[in-house]
Amino acid sequence: MDSLKLEIKQLLIEALDLEDLTPADIDDDAPLFDTDGIGLDSIDALEIGIVLRKHYQLTIAANDERTREHFRSINTLAALVASQREPAHESGETTKKGE
Repeated sequence: MDSLKLEIKQLLIEALDLEDLTPADIDDDAPLFDTDGIGLDSIDALEIGIVLRKHYQLTIAANDERTREHFRSINTLAALVASQREPAHESGETTKKGE
């Protein structure tokens, strides 16, 4: 899961133009949308959702109450990606990056 967290951090840095941050600067459990954490805003949340849907073929429901919790930190985003990857692997489906 550590490689997944690193990958998500790199995706966020690229997608949100966070040139002043490196993956090492982002703590896995730091709040993404809090001034004590990364300090992202609601527009960033939309961009994160788009990037994750494109890169990992995730299904993210905007009106799902759990979505806010999934976007809390790198740890929770990685858990979301992993949880949606597992059913695809179990059913024998294969997905390619960038499709």
